Amino acid sequence: MGLSFSNLNGEHTGSSIGPSLGDIPESCVACVILHLTPPEICNLARLNRAFRGAASSDSVWERKLPSNYKDLLDLLPVERYRSLSMKGVFALLSRPIPFDDGNKEVWIDRVTGRVCMAVSAKGMAITGIEDRRYWTWIDTEESRFHVVAYLQQIWWFEVDGMVRFNLPPGIYCLSFRIHLGRFSKRLGRRVCHFEHTHGWEIKPVRFSLSTSDGQEASCEYYLADKEGEQTGRESWRDYKVGEFVVGCSEITTEVQWSMKQIDCTHSKGGICVDSVFIIPTDVKERNKRKAGVK
Repeated sequence: MGLSFSNLNGEHTGSSIGPSLGDIPESCVACVILHLTPPEICNLARLNRAFRGAASSDSVWERKLPSNYKDLLDLLPVERYRSLSMKGVFALLSRPIPFDDGNKEVWIDRVTGRVCMAVSAKGMAITGIEDRRYWTWIDTEESRFHVVAYLQQIWWFEVDGMVRFNLPPGIYCLSFRIHLGRFSKRLGRRVCHFEHTHGWEIKPVRFSLSTSDGQEASCEYYLADKEGEQTGRESWRDYKVGEFVVGCSEITTEVQWSMKQIDCTHSKGGICVDSVFIIPTDVKERNKRKAGVK
C-alpha cells in the first residue's frame, strides 16, 4: 500500500512507478512546512532535496521569527548576523542575548519563535543591597546569570524591577525564581544551609506587577509553612505574579514588578533571589508539562 520507502525519499529505481515525494515542487513543500514548528521543519529537511531546499528558505524562516526580530538583532554587533540566512538568524536569536550591562537577557523560544526574557537580581532595586550585614552576592552555576542575591536578615524586605521593551502581541506570564536557604558544594555534592532562614511563615510576601497601559496583578504567598518549612525547600521555586496582555498597538511595553514583606514587627532572612522571568503563557505551560511540574 502507498509508496515504497525509496519513493518517500525521492529515490527512483528501475522498479518504482508513479510519483514520489521528490517530485513535489519546492514551492509546494514550502507552503506545507509553513504550518510546522522549527524542530519539525529541521526534521523534514532530511527527507530529500526538495524538502531540504524548502526547509532552508528565507521566506519560511522569516515567518517563524517574531515581529520584533529586528529589535533583537539591534542588541547584537552587526557582524554577528550580517551574512546569516533567516534560518541562521532564528538559530542566533534562540540563544540568550544579554543587554542592560548583562543584567537582562532576551531570546526566542525554539518551538514557537515567541519572545522570552529574564532579569537578574543585579538588574533590580533591592532594599539594603549595599549593606553586607543584610545582603551578599553569591556566585553560582545554578543561575543563568551566574550570581544570586542572598538575604541574611532584614526587617524591610523589598525587591523592585522594571523593563521597557518592544514585546510582540500576546499573553505573558511574570514570575520570580526564589530559593529558601543558601547552597554550596561539598565533596562534589550539593548542600543546602538554612541557618538564616526565618520569618517567612509569619506573614505572606506580596507580589505585584503593573504595565504602562494600566494592567495590574498581585498575589500573596507564604514562602514557608507554619513550621518554617517549604515544600521542596532544597530546590528553586517559581512564584507566578500574574499575566499581562500586549496588544497590536503597543510599540514599547513597560512592565514593573515588586516582591515585598514590609511588616517591621519581625525580621526575615535566609533566601536567595535569582531572577524574574517574562515568558509567553503558552510557552511557560508547555515547559511545565515537559518538566512534569503540576
